[in-house]
Amino acid sequence: MEVYILYIGFIFAAYSVIGNDVIQTLGTFLTSNSKIHWSVLWAYASVILTATLVYGWYFYTGDVSYHRLDKIPLPDTLMWWHLIAPVVLIIITRFGIPVSTTFLILSIFSSQQLIEKMILKSVYGYGLSVISAFLLYLFIAQRFESKKSLDKLDATKQKRFWIAAQWASTAFLWSQWLIQDFANIFVFLPRKLSGMELFGALLVILSIMAYIFKHRGGKIQEIVNQKVNTRNIRSATIIDLCYGLILFLYGNFNSIPMSTTWTFIGILAGREIAINYLLNKNKLKSSYKLIAKDFAKVNIGLAVSIFVVYLIQLIKTF
Repeated sequence: MEVYILYIGFIFAAYSVIGNDVIQTLGTFLTSNSKIHWSVLWAYASVILTATLVYGWYFYTGDVSYHRLDKIPLPDTLMWWHLIAPVVLIIITRFGIPVSTTFLILSIFSSQQLIEKMILKSVYGYGLSVISAFLLYLFIAQRFESKKSLDKLDATKQKRFWIAAQWASTAFLWSQWLIQDFANIFVFLPRKLSGMELFGALLVILSIMAYIFKHRGGKIQEIVNQKVNTRNIRSATIIDLCYGLILFLYGNFNSIPMSTTWTFIGILAGREIAINYLLNKNKLKSSYKLIAKDFAKVNIGLAVSIFVVYLIQLIKTF
């Protein structure tokens, strides 16, 4: 029974984490390249994922989580109730709600002290993202996000440069996100993987990605599509680069897992406020409502994860 839970748990976790979090790293990539066949985008993302996974496995002696799971050991016995968290996450994702997969998936394996550290790191990450994106777009919004500048971009050879820049920034961001979230995906598997386990896990993940790419991110992709100019190649590039840098500089500050979802929502919030403040003041009020709605959605993940942890503790007493 336990072996089945091990692998079923991994498949559920992989599908739920990738399905819910794909908008963070690849949402703008999918949106701004909507005319390119999904298989090309999938192949590009798959090469980066494979390289990041194999690099971590080789240089960290089988630990593909990049030490993010050092303080979260695999339980001696896995029970059916360990599957509650990924199943709940799959259900939430079907409703298009971007929740913190870190809190929801890792909480059932973590101590209360570690959960508190994860929450604190994620809250700081959200604040840092909002402030950084707001200040950045105060300087660049009029030059890069105004209708005049976007129309000019489409009519010049600069677009070729920005297409290449976006694919490069996507590669950087995707690799940094994977380093953070491999812990959520692989929490059900042994902390040191064999070569065969690595190969099998990779096949599962790439298959899940193919399904998600074919459906262009699914319902949860609407979070990106609702924001100003995210379909524009240059706008998408700047969002990805900003997000990737924050994950690289702040996310790797220590090995404590953090919610990349909160960081992503924070960047979109700071960007939305700055753009509307400078270019669309009449839409500023509506942007606040949209940001509050997004923030409320990510807090659902925290509330649900706490509920799941207490539910599991209750089940264990019977």
